[in-house]
Amino acid sequence: MPANQEDLAMIKATALLAASVVLAFSAPAFAEKMEFDVDLTGAQQVPPVETQGKGEIEGSYDTETHMLSWELEYEDLSSDVTAAHFHGPAAEGETAPPIIPAKELASGSEESVEITAEQAQMLMDGMLYFNVHTTNHKGGEIRGQVELDD
Repeated sequence: MPANQEDLAMIKATALLAASVVLAFSAPAFAEKMEFDVDLTGAQQVPPVETQGKGEIEGSYDTETHMLSWELEYEDLSSDVTAAHFHGPAAEGETAPPIIPAKELASGSEESVEITAEQAQMLMDGMLYFNVHTTNHKGGEIRGQVELDD
């Protein structure tokens, strides 16, 4: 190869490498929105609760903003709702303290809160559950383990 063609090839290779490096370091980190849909039942309580009550919590977690958002729906509970929250860390069948409280307790309520990196890791590891407490069932009437959708 004549010297000028070798120089041209070297220049092209260097330019391609430089462009690749610039793209790799300037590309934005893409946020991911993770979703979950959890059935809430008395059978999932620890220990299980006999109730006609049932519910569902639909939610999402945004990895960029660290916002956990959810909508709570329930029906046929035995008494008034006194509290609702995410508990963790706990696998299914285990108990743990509440760590993310719900401020809105009415069925159909929607909320969003910014969570910590530790809480986000618990969410991703399937180590959170949601629990609805009532007057008749102070320890919780309905519960469901939070698992992110695939």
